[in-house]
Amino acid sequence: MNQPNERYSRQIVLKGFGWEAQQKLGAAKVLVIGAGGLGCPALQYLAAAGVGHIGIVDDDVVALSNLHRQVLYAAEDIGRLKTKVAAANLRGVNPEIKVTEHPILLDRDKVLELIKDYDWILDGTDNFTSRYLINDACALFKKPLVFGAVSGYEGQVAVFNVKDAEGWASNYRDLFPQRIREEEVLNCTQAGVLGVLPGIIGIMMAAEVIKLITGIGAPLTNSLLNYHLLTNEMYIMALTPSDVGRSLIPESEESFLQLHEQSLFPFVNKVREIDAQELILLYQRPSVLLIDVRDHGSRPVVLNFEHVKIPISAIKEEITGRSEQAFVLFCQHGTTSVRAAAMVKEVWGSSREIYSLQGGLMRWITELNLVH
Repeated sequence: MNQPNERYSRQIVLKGFGWEAQQKLGAAKVLVIGAGGLGCPALQYLAAAGVGHIGIVDDDVVALSNLHRQVLYAAEDIGRLKTKVAAANLRGVNPEIKVTEHPILLDRDKVLELIKDYDWILDGTDNFTSRYLINDACALFKKPLVFGAVSGYEGQVAVFNVKDAEGWASNYRDLFPQRIREEEVLNCTQAGVLGVLPGIIGIMMAAEVIKLITGIGAPLTNSLLNYHLLTNEMYIMALTPSDVGRSLIPESEESFLQLHEQSLFPFVNKVREIDAQELILLYQRPSVLLIDVRDHGSRPVVLNFEHVKIPISAIKEEITGRSEQAFVLFCQHGTTSVRAAAMVKEVWGSSREIYSLQGGLMRWITELNLVH
């Protein structure tokens, strides 16, 4: 980007912005983790604004239940990788920028390698384990992190790892020092969400990234913005240091790996994962129940084997009283099923055999001929 052009003319003429700020955007490398309700609007506006290099991290595929809030996708995209669809659409919006796809499940090793390659990180994930993983990696490498979340009719935005005038930089552990269990807080699948809310919050997150890159305005440094959709009320809460949280921030890559030794999923040591051949053998036994734990709106394929459908939000209630001696839980990629299997184990303990299909349907769909 050597000279001003018509594409960015409306923001270049802004007082306090100008061509210098536009050049900063063009030189920036932003990693957006999660191409869902928060990531979609953020990606669209960052690309349109002229951020020179955007990385997209997501291992999921587009589902029908996504479309009311993830407006980067269309009905024809159901079943396709989000990173591939999102990247193609962003390149269509702005062919001048570079878009890199990372269709991966983020774990403790991958997050370290990815974050090293980018200057600014945007966390659009929807689970606590990912948030702690991303936060701690950003704190380790001192990477500015823009955080966002939605719950019910409320949304939050914050900027982490950016020092204020006194030299202090907050992070996610100043909000929640200790890791929160996933089942303690309802997610969008369980509690519901109006599509406009993550759109509003995602755009706010994009605005914070742009402010940080260009140096305009006052970013939400050491602050948490809270927004209520039903009343349009908004307030900003100052963040203060947490001694417990500070003590948990890793000081080296080795300490980071030790802190997150259970990788993205703290449940994996509780649950045995099985591959396709083990599933075939189990399926031939009596008293084995196969359970699809995906959300009802997340089923782009029709399965041709006997199973029941119990979303993870109802798994504890529905599994109680079942007479089967073995349960095999599965989902799209083998991630939700690990968490669900851990929850089933809490109900039955060691009195039942409980398994998760490793890699989920997307890994084994061809090998096992699971589709009509």
